[in-house]
Amino acid sequence: MRFLGLDVGDKRIGIALSDEGAVIASPRETLERKGTKKDVAYLLDLARREGVSEILVGMPFSLDGSAGPQAEKVARFVEALRASAPVPVTTWDERLSTVVAERAMIEADVSRAKRRGALDRVAAALILQSYLDSRRANAFDP
Repeated sequence: MRFLGLDVGDKRIGIALSDEGAVIASPRETLERKGTKKDVAYLLDLARREGVSEILVGMPFSLDGSAGPQAEKVARFVEALRASAPVPVTTWDERLSTVVAERAMIEADVSRAKRRGALDRVAAALILQSYLDSRRANAFDP
């Protein structure tokens, strides 16, 4: 079972992919946005090629848990994705994932130029890893 994780922004979509056992999430690529229809088509083709059984989209809720303007934009994207996806599309709270990704990259001494290109896909991997860990923890929780 493989998962595709997405960090959807206005200009870019960070993409991460799990291993076949759904244990480890790895950054995959950063997609420059070209419009919802083209973005959805690209992502569904990628999911098909990689044998993905579920797509996970990070929802950028506000710190208080409310859905602000960015979460509403992502929700519209999720609906477009769900309308065409042959696999389930799930959302996951991604509060602070980009901040955590950037801090980790700074601590790893990644240059500013390289961070800019990798930030979205690293955030997608963090979101997906959080989801995978939660699934495993719930599977063992009686």
